[in-house]
Amino acid sequence: MNTFWLKLAGMAIAVVVAIILIGTLTDGGKKPAQPQEPEKGFSDMAKRDREVLSDVPQPSEPGPAAQQNTNAQNQAAQPITIPPQPVDEPLPEFRKLEFEEEVEAEKLMEWVITQRSMGRLPVMGYGEMVRKCREIKQRWPGTKYAYQATKALADLLPKYHKMYNIKPEEMDLKKF
Repeated sequence: MNTFWLKLAGMAIAVVVAIILIGTLTDGGKKPAQPQEPEKGFSDMAKRDREVLSDVPQPSEPGPAAQQNTNAQNQAAQPITIPPQPVDEPLPEFRKLEFEEEVEAEKLMEWVITQRSMGRLPVMGYGEMVRKCREIKQRWPGTKYAYQATKALADLLPKYHKMYNIKPEEMDLKKF
């Protein structure tokens, strides 16, 4: 049997593999690609959910510099006209809870945030999250947890509003 052709085919395959390896290891002389923004995965979206749903507006108190400035303006001899400022929406005031209620509400809210993230997975849904949000709003109305639960309901896509029968008044953040 003639092994010359087998040796020639083996050498040709070895040369092709060597060329491919050299090309991939040296990047073929191409310029390095610009760094791209990494794809948003489940963990990125879970982090976003935690940031968005945990954010509660806090009233800001004027500092000592603002109080000194007001005193200086009051003592001035000439009247100072202040241009009208745009009126910000008033920040909500939340009802305080007892320690035990606070712990229980915080635990439920953590559960809601986790379920919100898990609802993004293909087989999961938001049904349990919606039920717990409604429970929080019923048990502790006027609290920061009710605000966060309302925010969680409002953050869902409109198709889920229809699916879980979420009414517009359940998503209204203006009543806080």
